[in-house]
Amino acid sequence: MAEIVKMSSEHIAGVAKIEKECFSSPWSEKALSEELTNDVSHFFVCLDENKVVGYAGVHIMSGECYIDNIAVSASHRRQKIGSLLIEKLINTAKNKGGEFISLEVRQSNKPAICLYEKFGFVSVGVRKNFYDFPTEDAIIMTKTFL
Repeated sequence: MAEIVKMSSEHIAGVAKIEKECFSSPWSEKALSEELTNDVSHFFVCLDENKVVGYAGVHIMSGECYIDNIAVSASHRRQKIGSLLIEKLINTAKNKGGEFISLEVRQSNKPAICLYEKFGFVSVGVRKNFYDFPTEDAIIMTKTFL
């Protein structure tokens, strides 16, 4: 059974592995480790039998909440892990006084866009050429807390 826990130093190597698997410009282990001591950073991992199979992070400051990444290893997709991670970020943002939560997603990543829409995120803009390898626009999606 998968569980969501706060990211700790013991999870960094597993998170970095998922970063390399999922993203063309992955965060380094050093960058991920730095998030552990960042007061505005809230990162969580999904563990399955003590193995990191997904993770997500959000930065929260002055009521503004920005999702950094959400990623699930290919071997564990379509098991609702992404949904569990999004729920954790939304609840954390609300509990920390967030007024909204926002993210960028590749324009071509239709499964992710559909997932975010399921949680009430709406498209609010485009960031031209936001992504590299390949170059692609990002859709800015935001969920406002009422």
